[in-house]
Amino acid sequence: MLITTILLLLFTSAALLIAARYKKHLKKKRERRSRETWAIGIYKGPSPVKLHPTQDIRNPILSAKDVTDIKARFVADPFMIQNATGYFLFFEVLNDKRNTGEIAYAFSKDLLQWQYRNVVLKERFHLSYPYVFFWENRYYMIPECNNSGGIQLYEASQFPDQWHLVTTLIKSTGRNSALVDPSIIHYQNRWYLFSYALKTKNLHLFGSDSLTGPWKEHPKSPVVQGSPHFARPGGKVINTNASIYRYAQDETPYYGTRVWAFRITELTAETYSEEPVSDQPVLQPGHEWWNSAGMHTIDAHQTGTNEWIALVDGFSIVQ
Repeated sequence: MLITTILLLLFTSAALLIAARYKKHLKKKRERRSRETWAIGIYKGPSPVKLHPTQDIRNPILSAKDVTDIKARFVADPFMIQNATGYFLFFEVLNDKRNTGEIAYAFSKDLLQWQYRNVVLKERFHLSYPYVFFWENRYYMIPECNNSGGIQLYEASQFPDQWHLVTTLIKSTGRNSALVDPSIIHYQNRWYLFSYALKTKNLHLFGSDSLTGPWKEHPKSPVVQGSPHFARPGGKVINTNASIYRYAQDETPYYGTRVWAFRITELTAETYSEEPVSDQPVLQPGHEWWNSAGMHTIDAHQTGTNEWIALVDGFSIVQ
């Protein structure tokens, strides 16, 4: 009886110590994240996996000080779409009062001068990673909204200012709980969607014949397992006709450090394979105030033969 009591006390003490250390770790993590200042810039290069800052672009093109309709802590997660009018850049703006992400946009006619417009989507839950795309004459958005209970599809009622919820593509249940940063691509008459499981560090892949579903998990999913380095989506999936690339944001040694590129070598309803493009990241901490601590999202667009531009984000730590 005495031995049992002693063992129970030792077990309880150890459990309390582990809990206290974990609580301290979370506190330090939250404190660090609260000091992050994110901004958005533009890189250029000869391909979607070889990009760099250039002298003709004055970065950052957007920061929290440009937001006029709310008090913003930072802007991040850029996704751009173009039409005959110009360039529309959607991104997360962290509402400092609510401590919650909302989706806003900025406009440009030349990719050089950008004008912040306004917040276009906010919910009771956090929004970020506004993955926008055009399909069958309609504008769609699949933002990161893990706390909503699933992966949600929005459609523009009036582009670019008004959006409404269409449907829940994938519900957060069981192994599909806490899926973040959904990234979609239409390839060979089929839809594919990547999303990252926060708890397991797995990259899940889903497929569907229709945009609105039903969606089913791919037979090879998760396609990346237990990797905080290479599993989490880091921007729009790119189909260059010659190759398909996916980007992965590296969470080590801390969230938002750098972005890697992978070439998808096989993608069908039954098969999947990929390979790293290089042993060097596509994006990494830069030498300017806005990206000195890390970079974690890239949205690449081809502008000519061997000419690409990419909307990117980066952050620094406020001391």
